Amino acid sequence: MRAAPTILHLDMDAFFAAAEQAAKPSLRGKPVIVGGLGPRGVVSTASYEARVFGVHSAMAMAQARRLCPNAAYLTPRFTLYRQVSDAVMALLHTLSPLVEPLSLDEAFVDLEAGGTEPTIEAARAVAERLRADIRAGTGLTGSVGLAGSKMLAKIASEQAKPDGLVVIEPGTERELLDPMPVRTLPGVGPATAEALRRAGIHTVVETREAGEAELVRLLGRAHGASLYLMACGRDERPVLAERDTKSVSVEDTFDVDLTDRTRVQLEVARLADRCVGRLRAAGHSGRTIVLKVRRYDFSTMTRSETLRGPTDDPAVVREAAARLLEGVDTTAGVRLLGVGVSGLADFTQEDLFAQAAQAAQAAQAARAAHGAAEDAAADPAGGGSETAGAGAEEAAEHSGPPRRWLPGTDIRHGEFGAGWVQGSGVGRVTVRFETPWSEPGRVRTFAVDDPALEPGEPLPLVAPVEEGEAGSGPQDGPGAAAAPDQGSDQGQPVTSSP
Repeated sequence: MRAAPTILHLDMDAFFAAAEQAAKPSLRGKPVIVGGLGPRGVVSTASYEARVFGVHSAMAMAQARRLCPNAAYLTPRFTLYRQVSDAVMALLHTLSPLVEPLSLDEAFVDLEAGGTEPTIEAARAVAERLRADIRAGTGLTGSVGLAGSKMLAKIASEQAKPDGLVVIEPGTERELLDPMPVRTLPGVGPATAEALRRAGIHTVVETREAGEAELVRLLGRAHGASLYLMACGRDERPVLAERDTKSVSVEDTFDVDLTDRTRVQLEVARLADRCVGRLRAAGHSGRTIVLKVRRYDFSTMTRSETLRGPTDDPAVVREAAARLLEGVDTTAGVRLLGVGVSGLADFTQEDLFAQAAQAAQAAQAARAAHGAAEDAAADPAGGGSETAGAGAEEAAEHSGPPRRWLPGTDIRHGEFGAGWVQGSGVGRVTVRFETPWSEPGRVRTFAVDDPALEPGEPLPLVAPVEEGEAGSGPQDGPGAAAAPDQGSDQGQPVTSSP
């Protein structure tokens, strides 16, 4: 424990939902829920307007729709969230070299390591300046806690929500902690809380009064001793600038149980490719391939295979995942699949068998192309080239923009400019044309295959200085807010059909 509150914990407020509200002027002040939109989807983040109705993170999306049917339900845009997170983390690194990110929207900072004077006044001034800089740079708000330990700093930031600052002064730790529920302490999950409840322990003060010996008896030596120190307000964990990644994984929950074996195999291959994409983006390779399968009855099994050396080759990961799937019975139905890579390294040991397979595939493709060229040359009517042309046009058509527009995603129109998908279904897509720095924009409906529509990129949440008038165009300016066709879409729910 430190004698001054120089450990800072930042937690962005309702991060995903707040970013969507900042990006979409028409949603500001209205309930917004971000997450999986299918019947088995889960809420990632709910805005504070939605939380009033009882919606919270990790809730089933179906339940959220029952509690708050008029909310805007949006698919996550991780490209945007990563951009905002990078900007926030850059601000934290100006305060100290010791920044410990916990997620995209949460981090600890050791202010003393950055030269901040170890006093309450100096730490508070730094925290206030940080909150102002975050608002100016991203348009979003964050809650900040200051304390002499990581545990207390995190508790302080929770008390500060939303958009606040709480400082826990040295000497007041027990007074603050004692009445709190035991779940407040780090490491106390549902199972630990239930074990303590059965022993009559519900609050932090009851945890401390039970004594270290009793906690060790209930929870084991390591967990019990650690919990006793936490209940006494003692937490000596340092802020760590580097947190080692132990694994990389992706998984999908399906709206309808998969029973077709071929479909399951295709999904596993797709997940393997996504996993390798994340692996490469993080600059890692890995030795152990892990397959996760959750069946219709919620029973979950994992299978793993360790390779001769680390790899980031998608073909190798796909083949290993396919081998693992061979030993799993999926005939009764699969609701979730996942592929992961662990045993990470910073280098790749090339898999010679994969290279050989790729070389064989390349040679086969070259032979096929050579044969097609000979056939075309032998056809005096030129039929071969005409057939090839038709195939090329078909391929070009299928390689165009996606025609399943998910609510919340960015879109551009050749005439009306930037906007976002408000809803889609029955061959139509509804788009609201507005930018983060404009007035609420107009809504227009198009055919899903309208050639003027194309996927867009997230725009900055704060207008660039040199483009201060960018929001005054015909599609998203103040005049658009008074357009005749806007009266019917104020506060309407955003929905989509598959």
